[in-house]
Amino acid sequence: MVHIRSWEIVVDALRDSDSGMRDAVNASKHGVAVRTVRRWRRVYQREQKARGQTHTTVPCPRCHEVSIDEAAYAELFGWYLGDGYLIEARRGVYTLSVFNDACYVELNLHIADLMRRVKPGGRLHIRGITGCLSTSVDWRHWPCLFPQHGPGRKHERVLGMADWQWTIVRDHPADFLRGLFHSDGCRVRNWASRPVAGELKRYDYPRWQFVMSAGGRPCGRAGRALAAGRGWVWPPSEGRARLVAPPPVPGPYVSGIGQISAASGRPG
Repeated sequence: MVHIRSWEIVVDALRDSDSGMRDAVNASKHGVAVRTVRRWRRVYQREQKARGQTHTTVPCPRCHEVSIDEAAYAELFGWYLGDGYLIEARRGVYTLSVFNDACYVELNLHIADLMRRVKPGGRLHIRGITGCLSTSVDWRHWPCLFPQHGPGRKHERVLGMADWQWTIVRDHPADFLRGLFHSDGCRVRNWASRPVAGELKRYDYPRWQFVMSAGGRPCGRAGRALAAGRGWVWPPSEGRARLVAPPPVPGPYVSGIGQISAASGRPG
């Protein structure tokens, strides 16, 4: 016997109730108990609560061609490439988890907000681990949004970028780079000295260091192209380190990653 009625049945029963149909007749028409009709009216009309399982019916932007919060996706994509982890759970449902140091309270709240914006109505699972916090959301369609998912560790595989992902990243470069640097990067204050009018002057400026393994170089090249559109220097370096160093002169770069503009052309 089916105990969970479809939302269409609930809506129809509430409509009949609003039109003045007696609860006994309404319940008989829809095959439920009288107390069920009364509970629907109390929960969904008076208390304005959402249906309990709506998080399982969120449409996929790739499969159903619905809109997506592109800025939130671009940043969450950067987080996923760094400290994100996607696994297949039961019944074809996938769990996307982002791990971050527990001391960064605001960043962890921001990660949760990004997941809510990419999957509206999704149920968050926040779990404390020694020294860090895991923020997770379940969804069947995570692999649709992150085609980089596959067997093995991300840093040991070649990670490309789909055309539609590059379009989003190109339109929202600041958000994508913010996710990359927050997950696998660090920010320090660098300094340099330059002779000015015969006098040696020191300039202090921020420097971001981003770690990208060999397998992730296609995405790293994308980040380099986007940073170049802002006039930043992203020189090749030995090993896995990638440095972004703004020029040591006063300028708008001090306002941070949020001011990066889009670069033209897709990196090879």
